[in-house]
Amino acid sequence: MGRLVLGGTGTGVGKTTAALALMAALRRRGLDVRPFKVGPDFIDPGYHRLACSRPSRNLDGWMLPREAVVDLVRGAGDGFAVIEGVMGLFDGVDGRSEAGSTAALAKWLQAPVLLVVDVGGLARSAAAVVQGFESFDPGLRLGGLLFNRVGGAGHYRMLQEALAGHVTARPLGYLPWDRALTIPERHLGLVTAEERGLSPDLLERLANALERHADVDAIIALGKTARPLADSQGRPRAASMGKPIHRVRVAVARDAAFCFYYEENLELLQARGADLVPFSPLTDPVLPAGVHGVYLGGGYPEVHAAALAANGSLLEELRTRAADGLPVYAECGGFMYCTEGIEDEQGVFHPMVGLFPTRASMREPRLTLGYVEVEVTAENILGGAGLRTRGHVFHASRTAPMPATVRRTYRLRRAGGPEMQEEGYAWQQVLGSYAHLHFLSNPTVADGFVRACRRHAGMLPVSGGTP
Repeated sequence: MGRLVLGGTGTGVGKTTAALALMAALRRRGLDVRPFKVGPDFIDPGYHRLACSRPSRNLDGWMLPREAVVDLVRGAGDGFAVIEGVMGLFDGVDGRSEAGSTAALAKWLQAPVLLVVDVGGLARSAAAVVQGFESFDPGLRLGGLLFNRVGGAGHYRMLQEALAGHVTARPLGYLPWDRALTIPERHLGLVTAEERGLSPDLLERLANALERHADVDAIIALGKTARPLADSQGRPRAASMGKPIHRVRVAVARDAAFCFYYEENLELLQARGADLVPFSPLTDPVLPAGVHGVYLGGGYPEVHAAALAANGSLLEELRTRAADGLPVYAECGGFMYCTEGIEDEQGVFHPMVGLFPTRASMREPRLTLGYVEVEVTAENILGGAGLRTRGHVFHASRTAPMPATVRRTYRLRRAGGPEMQEEGYAWQQVLGSYAHLHFLSNPTVADGFVRACRRHAGMLPVSGGTP
């Protein structure tokens, strides 16, 4: 039906605000909206899910091959795809190429770009900004403009006058400068959807503002100019694979503290033979019955540290079951949960599961972010030595140095850099890391975890076997 990329002139210009407003406005008109997010971010897709009542998928041009990205969009069906970009339109992994950028994804997907421009404090200068973006890459279809933080109708007329004769991209409207349209933020970005960062009232206000100040029909028409996607040459979609006979039950932490998961990771686990059982480390006193493995994703455990520490019965069960060989895969926030405890910003220590002899601290937070290539250097629950996959790191906490006696099973290399880090901490059948892996970068990662769960369930010999 249609496909549209919302790019921006930079970070913080209002891409998420514009995307949510557009999604809500399109749904009002009865369109079947399919949400996507460029890049590795977990928070924006949570908002998309609330706005569209369906999961949003990450399209990452560095973690995933081109064929997988195109397959994800094609596999979403014939609805209207709204694809929210990341950072500035041309920003990616490095300053030399378009790798990982919104612009590259737009070209892969044969989709026009609606450029979001923050014009708070700008008038005629906005024309120079747009002219630069329009001319930077002739292979990109910059089809329309949406201004954000516009002071009113007079300001918008000035912008239209400034653009006339200088750019070909058509201004399709604006969102006004209004604090009532602001989405709450915190130290790693926006407040998550699980914590009500996007209320129904705010979503309604966003849709109303777009309907009032933009030509939504013209935006829809722009999306319908997207060119057909070529036939798939990539790997099969996870959901299309045969259903394994011997299935295992995997507990997946899903609540306000643990909510960062790629939908494809979960789908691959299901396709490989895992029945996923959600549980809440905040409120559930025990693990779900009969589980053969645990997946602890990322999130904000530091914000909920007191409540997590207070759930002592679950902490004790996780300690006991892990010591007995239960496979536990813990990434970022999940890894923090598996340490001895979390020190919050006020210096208060909150005891956690204690599977790794270190502590995570939010005192003097230091933001660490970027793409990573992961090489498995010693067998763990995801696979054997030599396995390679990709992911990203994004955290403000720090851990005390891990004792040398703790096994390291990863070698992390920052994208485009020589820096190496020995990580991927393993104990028993537990694997902890700050890296968020995207399983579609190497689907055998999902095979490995399900295989470990099958071994624990007695479906395979302890020494190994095939799924």
